[in-house]
Amino acid sequence: MAFALVGVTVYSIVNAVFGFVVFAAAMGASTDGGSGSGIVAAGAVLLALAGLGGGAGLLFVRRPWATGSGLGLMLGWALWSIVTAGWCTGLNPALYG
Repeated sequence: MAFALVGVTVYSIVNAVFGFVVFAAAMGASTDGGSGSGIVAAGAVLLALAGLGGGAGLLFVRRPWATGSGLGLMLGWALWSIVTAGWCTGLNPALYG
């Protein structure tokens, strides 16, 4: 249980830092006359790979700390997706309009 909380915390920190970088890059692209939706989509894919792919990878290590941390990463991705209606993980369709 403790390692799952570590995984959720790690994902939350990564999501916050990476989210600011992605949205800043998207805003910079949109002020230059382009569309920042491609940057947001790439960020959403990378966050899903970090949370779900990294979590699944840690599950295959089969150690107690890795299993808990892997589940925590996946739970962190799901938690942020549900609680923020997809705004923090790039799943909300309004981000691409």
